[in-house]
Amino acid sequence: MTDYGQPIEFGLFPSPKADALQHTLDLALRAEVTGLDLVSIQDHPYQGQFLDTWTLLSVIGARTSAIRLSPNVASLPLRPPVVLAKSAATLDLVTGGRVELGLGTGAFWDAIVAAGGPRRTPGEAVEALVEAIEIIRAVWAGGTVRVEGAHYSVSGVHGGPVPAHPIPIWLGAYKPRMLRVTGRLADGWVPSMGYADPPALADLSAQVDEAALAAGRSPAAIKRIYNIFGSFGTGSGFLQGSPANWAEDLAGLALDEGLSTFILGTDDPAVLERFTAEVAPAVRDQVDAERARRHVFDPRSGPVTVGADVARDEGSAAGRAAAVAVTPTPDDGVRLSDERLWDEATRPTTLGVADGRGEHPAYDERGAATAQHLIDVHDALRAELAQVRSIVEQVRDGHLTIGAARSVINTMTMRQNNWTLGAYCESYCRVVTSHHTLEDRSIFPHLRRADPSLVPVIDRLEEEHHVIADVLERVDRALVAVVDHDDPGAAGREALDSLQATVDVLTDTLLSHLAYEERELVGPLARNGFA
Repeated sequence: MTDYGQPIEFGLFPSPKADALQHTLDLALRAEVTGLDLVSIQDHPYQGQFLDTWTLLSVIGARTSAIRLSPNVASLPLRPPVVLAKSAATLDLVTGGRVELGLGTGAFWDAIVAAGGPRRTPGEAVEALVEAIEIIRAVWAGGTVRVEGAHYSVSGVHGGPVPAHPIPIWLGAYKPRMLRVTGRLADGWVPSMGYADPPALADLSAQVDEAALAAGRSPAAIKRIYNIFGSFGTGSGFLQGSPANWAEDLAGLALDEGLSTFILGTDDPAVLERFTAEVAPAVRDQVDAERARRHVFDPRSGPVTVGADVARDEGSAAGRAAAVAVTPTPDDGVRLSDERLWDEATRPTTLGVADGRGEHPAYDERGAATAQHLIDVHDALRAELAQVRSIVEQVRDGHLTIGAARSVINTMTMRQNNWTLGAYCESYCRVVTSHHTLEDRSIFPHLRRADPSLVPVIDRLEEEHHVIADVLERVDRALVAVVDHDDPGAAGREALDSLQATVDVLTDTLLSHLAYEERELVGPLARNGFA
């Protein structure tokens, strides 16, 4: 039993048929509106009835705002790695960091040769893929790229552009040598039904794990993506029958085989609708519940991990004792700037009010998961803040352009969600309430109604959201000012110093705010939920 604890995600894999362009675009937009995470397109440049994958992904990217994009998988023999790297980086910049790159060694060699590509043996195809990965990542890093390989040679090409975010590389792999390359080099493994059906997945995944460990990597660092196909009806096979049957099948793969991203191949809007509305939320719910049962809290000895059999036994002693402590992140009191945008001493609080709010006691599994989700999201924001500080340092050192810096910062959650707690909670809400829509995710009004004593705290939190949004705008203006003084003289140094000072203010306000929000809302969220 292997569960790597990766987030459960879902995607769409439509056919890129040239005579159904509008239908494909409509499906991709429907996938985004209904909350899917990814749309991916197969890549067969020699197939005359198919649209070009990169052009189609670009159009989908222009018509959407959140869903991620990927070739599934790019035909490497017909896409030179330097050009492929530039295509992926460009689309990533255009879409604000939404690209993931799936790569394949090639197949259908007669068709590849007919289209002007090389014919390679299986061993040569793997060698070429390894060389291509090195070149692609070097191009993304910028600078001068020199790689001398048996299949690809790059002699001093100028790298770039730098993508908006670190683009993960997936590999479609089934044979031992490719599985070893996946474990050693890739960010994701993407098998497909028909080539690797469920009974084969455990052995294939184990080979990826073995190679990852041999390379000094954690197997959990490799995302497990599965291209799936099925039908709703009365059948009893894998991904046949009702949405409940589908959910049970996919949750089993997540919990027992470690697969975490399921990409549905369909061109049928009705199938897509049932998948997004009924299957995906049920899978998330089942996986979340089972993960919670496997990690319970014993008040006498602290956290313990229980085996699957014990975890499923609701009547066991461990099950009856299950209560999870959730600890807010403390404010360490460190401040980098002398500028103060609010008086922390005037913050309202409900701590100390009767019912144990000030003690942050252990909660039941559902309440603890709700409260912990807030902390997990805040941890991601804290990590993003560290990334902002790293970006500024790279700008100051001349390793990153201002345009690239602004592009990265503008794709971050702290910019995109505009400090609305409800937006952070969308993914969790899909777990606990399958009927949640993108419009119904406002958490503060819910807490106001559920606990009127929280009103002063929520008012203050909302005020601080606006302050932090203003600071983010100041960061952006400071970046622009650095462009205006792009020289090594005094004016340039002053602009860089101003940028650093503004990021220091952002650090002080953001970390203080997140700690305050957790301190005040962990208990109310555990008791009242998100909605």
